[in-house]
Amino acid sequence: MTTEPTPQEQDYPLSPVPMDQRKSVWSMGLVLIGFTFFTATMWAGGSVGVAFDFSTMLMVLAIGNLLLGAYAAGLGYIAAKSGLNTALMSRFTFGEIGSKLSDLILGFTQIGWYAWGTATMAILLVKLTGMPEGMTTSLMVLFGFAFCVTAFIGYRGLEWLSRIAVPAMIILVAVSMVIATSDAGGLSGLLAITPTDEMSVAAAITLVFGTFVSGGTQATNWTRFAKSGKTAVIATLLAFFLGNGLMTLIGAFGALVYQQADIVDIMVAQGLATLGILMLFLNLWTTQDNTVYNFAVAGCNLIRTRHRKAVTIAGAAIGTVLAVLGMYEWLIPFLILLGTFIPPIGGVIMASYFVGYKRQYPDLTTATLPAFNFPGLAAYAIGSAAAYTSPWIAPIVGVIVAALSYSLILIVGEAVRERKAQVMGAI
Repeated sequence: MTTEPTPQEQDYPLSPVPMDQRKSVWSMGLVLIGFTFFTATMWAGGSVGVAFDFSTMLMVLAIGNLLLGAYAAGLGYIAAKSGLNTALMSRFTFGEIGSKLSDLILGFTQIGWYAWGTATMAILLVKLTGMPEGMTTSLMVLFGFAFCVTAFIGYRGLEWLSRIAVPAMIILVAVSMVIATSDAGGLSGLLAITPTDEMSVAAAITLVFGTFVSGGTQATNWTRFAKSGKTAVIATLLAFFLGNGLMTLIGAFGALVYQQADIVDIMVAQGLATLGILMLFLNLWTTQDNTVYNFAVAGCNLIRTRHRKAVTIAGAAIGTVLAVLGMYEWLIPFLILLGTFIPPIGGVIMASYFVGYKRQYPDLTTATLPAFNFPGLAAYAIGSAAAYTSPWIAPIVGVIVAALSYSLILIVGEAVRERKAQVMGAI
């Protein structure tokens, strides 16, 4: 006979994190930086790198990553104050059943990234080592389940991996960038490089912001462990502005100097193939375990179970199947999907917390919530439609329009209720 696991054993998937389980800024910072060190982010940076001169490129990367960091930090602050992750916050925002919409969207995108990372590791390892191509599928299965081991353990497993992997990756990146700067002829050589492609500044910022906005929306899975709102904001900005910024900068550097965006290809061009394989493995593992952990947390809220470890294994299996089916080829449309339909979720949640609940959620275990919170769902739909049709920076438009729409609905609704009360009192 099996017993229901305790919340602590499963990292509190359906309840607030108690204060005695909260973590330091350095603990969370390491985990979040490991999460943002991701190969696909470098490719986004590479697309920016070939479209602008060096100084404009730096401006675009700084703006895009600062906006991403601010968005993730806003959600991180709420998570630290409430002890809740995005999936649980969605119950207050979209309703008990309505929150399942965000679970499906967030869970699908995270398992999509997991599939892409698993396929990437297998395909590039075969390419770099000269293994028979027939080994690719077997390696996908191997990595598909191996990458989830630290996520299965929980926050503690993610933290220990990051303690080892993050410093190692920073050293490898520093060595590679020094060599790249030298190969380009120093700073003067970088400044002299002319763009070979065209892209608008708005499109470039959208690409930088949208590439990892799904991760930013679900960074609450770790910032809910923060000791304070300040701790969560610092750790999130550290990861999403500096960590994600470094990844996009590496991609842009590589595209400028070597016409390659990925750190592995850059290191191979520099004669550092062995280090490149090591970098690839650490880079993907520290993101893969976080993405499948995100999937598990969303999945627990979707089916209302505390068995996070079991859902983690199920997520790894789904991601592995998608990898074998060719997820590697679907990256670009996947990024467009992420940048359009995920940011409005965060926008509605922030409006709900700051405007609707006045910075204080009620007790989740005793609160009476509707099955569907139609104002929240309507605001999400409005924000998504605005993002989808916007000629400007779609993810940012989605966040702002969704937040303003929900705030307006709440303010107007409250004013109507007060007016009705006055009329009834007069009668």
